[in-house]
Amino acid sequence: MNDVKIARRGLLMSGLALMTAGCTPISFAYPGGGGSYLNPRLRRQRVQYSGSEAPGTLVVNTDERYLYAVEGDGSATRYGIAVGQEGLTLKGRAEVGRKEEWPSWTPTASMIQRKPRLAQYAGGVPGGPENPLGARALYLYQNGKDTLFRLHGTNEPWLIGQAVSNGCIRLTNEDVEYLYNTTPLGTPVLIV
Repeated sequence: MNDVKIARRGLLMSGLALMTAGCTPISFAYPGGGGSYLNPRLRRQRVQYSGSEAPGTLVVNTDERYLYAVEGDGSATRYGIAVGQEGLTLKGRAEVGRKEEWPSWTPTASMIQRKPRLAQYAGGVPGGPENPLGARALYLYQNGKDTLFRLHGTNEPWLIGQAVSNGCIRLTNEDVEYLYNTTPLGTPVLIV
């Protein structure tokens, strides 16, 4: 019986060592939204904002891994995001040209070329909890044309804060639902 206690103690201590080393994701639940898999710094929160963008603008900072919804009083609502892998993120100005609840997803030809395993989804994936675009999508347009880049939810919230996507900006489903409800069509977007 003592061997079992030692084994349990050893298991507990090794698990603690892994958690403190950052090898194990730690789950946090909090009332502010944004899911239960996030580091607290990535949760949706109101912050001071000193940028020059007009109130109502969405500013996506791909280096910081934050999206800012600029408000009129020197503040913004900040969201933790996942961004595109190196070289795959849209940069510059766009606007929200379309919005969808539980959008369908079809990989682009360039996605399939980079990741041939995506060919199995070439016919599209219907909207729903298993869809990679998550609960909501805001479609980014430039000069009236769809850029094929999206601000969207994810069924992999533990990836928020990383550079993992094919270029789109991912938010937790809770956060994208909030953003969807507070962002009208035509909203300007700046991606830096």
